[in-house]
This record gives sequence, structure tokens and C-alpha cells, in this order.
Amino acid sequence: MRTLLTTLAIPLLFACNGDGSGKINLYTIEDDIELGRQLEAEIAADPVTYPVLSQTQYPEAYAHLYDIRDSILDSGAVFHADDFDWELKIIHDDETLNAFCAPGGYIYVYTGLIKFLAHEDNLAGVIGHEIAHADLRHSTQQLTQTFGLSVMLAILTDSDPGLLSEIAASLINLSFSRSDEREADEASVDYLCNTPYAADGTAGFFDQLEGFEVPEFLSTHPSSDTRVEDIIEYATLLECDMTLNPDANYQALIDALPQ
Repeated sequence: MRTLLTTLAIPLLFACNGDGSGKINLYTIEDDIELGRQLEAEIAADPVTYPVLSQTQYPEAYAHLYDIRDSILDSGAVFHADDFDWELKIIHDDETLNAFCAPGGYIYVYTGLIKFLAHEDNLAGVIGHEIAHADLRHSTQQLTQTFGLSVMLAILTDSDPGLLSEIAASLINLSFSRSDEREADEASVDYLCNTPYAADGTAGFFDQLEGFEVPEFLSTHPSSDTRVEDIIEYATLLECDMTLNPDANYQALIDALPQ
């Protein structure tokens, strides 16, 4: 396994994020990918907590989700579309309304979220939002802010062999800031604006949450009182289409999942 930050030098302390945002991020794109691989391994090693559906056993469900993913990646708005593999996994948990994307583009979607949503456009919005967190490299930005140089040097010198795995595992429950959430919401609009899906698809998800107990998704994705309005306003500003995709067959995706 490649050691993270093998090219770390003092000037890197002032390196930008690599996505055009100008934010400081000590990690490289390769580091994001390696952390994502570590997280994928952590999840695969814990099938009780994360019962990932087999792609061989559920090919139709995976094909449907990959079509949504491909529409987003082909939008031309995903900065790291060609840098990450953007692998996708479905977690069989009908009680959990959640999705997340690890650094390096490892996307996880819960069956509970899929079955909860009313339209495919809403799922496309959530997936776009999660892709944005990886594309904008929010996780490794937070690791930079939280741990700084000391942890970087520990990884570089291999003085704590288990540290990389611990960091990867911590990313599962990493909470994003409202600033990160706003950026991911807007990026989702940017992505969906160039797809057949309604550009405000993410807003539809939050609309449907009214009256429900706060889901896991919002425990790590803090909301705001004007979140839906902000998403719609941004889509309107960009003159994006907010019409639901007439060609979507969302029920086919739900039917392809374990019942």
C-alpha cells in the first residue's frame, strides 16, 4: 500500500484544494483515493453494520443507479470526474434514510433512502450532493483543519501504522459544516442542470422529510431553514430546468431491490 503524502513538503501547507475552490487541503488527490479504499475495506469487513448488496445478485438495481451516476459524471460539471473511479454500493437497510460518498468517489446508498423517495430526480439530487462532497474534497479539507501537520507526519513516517485505518473509519460519521452543505447543494444543481433530471432534485428530498424523524443523513449534513428555497433560487439563477424527468422509471429501481 502506498504511504500517504510521500511528497509532503512545507510549501504544501499552503496548497489549494485542487478543485478550483482555493481552500487549503494538505492531502493529494491520490491520498483521497487511498483513504476511500481504506474506508471501502472497513465497510466490507463489517457486513453486519453495512450489509452491502451483491452486484451479481442485484444487477438491475445497480445498473439503474450507475445510469444515474453516469448522467451526473457526464454533465461536464464534476471537477474530478476522470480522477476517481466513482464506485457505487447499495446498503440493504430499509430503516435508514442515508447516502454518503467517501473521498476518492466511493458512493454508498441505503435501500431505505431509495424506497422513501418519490421520484428518481430526488435520488439523482442526493447522489449529486454526495458526489459533490467527494468532488469538492470536503472530507480531506476537514482532516486538514482538524489534525493539521502532526497526523500528516505520523502517516509519512509510519510511526503509527494503524492511524490511516482509524482516519478512514472516522470518515463514515464525519459531519460536514453548513458551508460544505451549501457548496454541495449548489454543486448538485450544477451537475443536474446538464442532465435529464430536475436541477432542484435535492430540494425534493428535503421537502419529503417534513414530519419525519430527523434521519441519519441530516445528523452529518446539517440543514438550514431556507435550504429548499436556496436550492430552487440557485437553480432559477442558472436558468436550469426543474421539470421531473419524464423518462425515469423509478418504480423499476424499487422493484429490483430486496422486498
